[in-house]
Amino acid sequence: MKTEQYPANEAMTSGRERVRSRITNFPISNVCRLVLSLAFILSVAATQSVFAQQKARVINVNGFQDSAHHWKDITDHEQVIVRLKNQKRYKPTQIRDIADNILRYQQPNGGWPKNYDMLAILTPEQKDVLAEKKDSDRTTFDNGATHSQIEYLAHAYTQTHDPRYKKAAIRGIDFIIKAQYPNGGWPQFYPDTSGYRKYITYNDDAMTGVMTVLLHIVKNEPYYSFVDPVTRQRVRKTFWKGVDCILNTQIMEHGKLTVWCQQNDNVTLKPVGARTFELPGKASEESTQIVELLMSIDHPNQRIIHSVKSAVQWFRDSGMDGIKVKTIASTPKVYKFHATDSDRIVVKDPTAPPIWARYYELGTNRPFFANRNGEKVYKLSEVSRERRTGYGWYGYWPEPILKKWYPNWISKISNE
Repeated sequence: MKTEQYPANEAMTSGRERVRSRITNFPISNVCRLVLSLAFILSVAATQSVFAQQKARVINVNGFQDSAHHWKDITDHEQVIVRLKNQKRYKPTQIRDIADNILRYQQPNGGWPKNYDMLAILTPEQKDVLAEKKDSDRTTFDNGATHSQIEYLAHAYTQTHDPRYKKAAIRGIDFIIKAQYPNGGWPQFYPDTSGYRKYITYNDDAMTGVMTVLLHIVKNEPYYSFVDPVTRQRVRKTFWKGVDCILNTQIMEHGKLTVWCQQNDNVTLKPVGARTFELPGKASEESTQIVELLMSIDHPNQRIIHSVKSAVQWFRDSGMDGIKVKTIASTPKVYKFHATDSDRIVVKDPTAPPIWARYYELGTNRPFFANRNGEKVYKLSEVSRERRTGYGWYGYWPEPILKKWYPNWISKISNE
């Protein structure tokens, strides 16, 4: 069969006409549907890409929350700058801005003060004051200070490679090592160890926060890869001295290990009180933090294993059934350190999960509470409203350990 031939320009014209004909005769609803579908797919892909980039960039800022809360809600006359009304904050994705803020607060000795907001967008005047009023006597591990800044800077350096962040993190690590007592503990403040600031402090995650930074270096976490071999060896030695201190301060009663006090004497290692309402006793919240840390150690020795098992048994024995704490509306009241329009009461509830008191009496294991005058009481209703609403007397701190972390840990060490 003979094939019909067309001139080149006529063939091209006929091709365009065929395409135009197909487009013209294609149902318009289908065209719109196709275009909209493609646009939607591209939009979703672009959005997911942006979210993925933001997620990759964000560094955890939870360690700064306690100090930020104090700066915002509690009057602290030791602060050199005060929070302005409606002071704006950086978004967690603004890593360089936050890291630069952290550098402004670092003191000459390498540590940081507490009760400032690392995410606050500072005015030029506030920045000038911070630059002028450097004071190494106010450096501390309380309320997340120092160890949270080091952890953030390590992540920030890994992402940005800004040498300032690396240098500041190393200075902070050196500060931690220098502040450690020969017995392995850390004071709440350093170098100012006046009053209860000198005590070995588990309260507010002070010592466990420091130990967590060191543990991340010991475990060779990638974002601490910048730590040089000499410093890394010093960190390892410092960390294991800290572990010994933790094990040596675990409270022994009636021949059994139990848990830990909020503070321990820096010489005798015996449980001691701090603020007037923080009397010596077995502390469930701080003990939970310590057990979490010990369970994070790879290949624990038998002493660590026994310590964790003993503490977990105490958690099981000390949880209280059938009650819960209820927050109720009350007359608005402004106190020196906080304002409240509510109150807290203990009510019976047979369906409530186990709850733990913050403090248990040494020797008797009886839950107790305290007022600002140092008076020990045994009912929340006997605590002044100012302390009832301004302190955490009950909580569910050991619950995740008992339900998940401890069983997983037991399974892990059993297979080693």
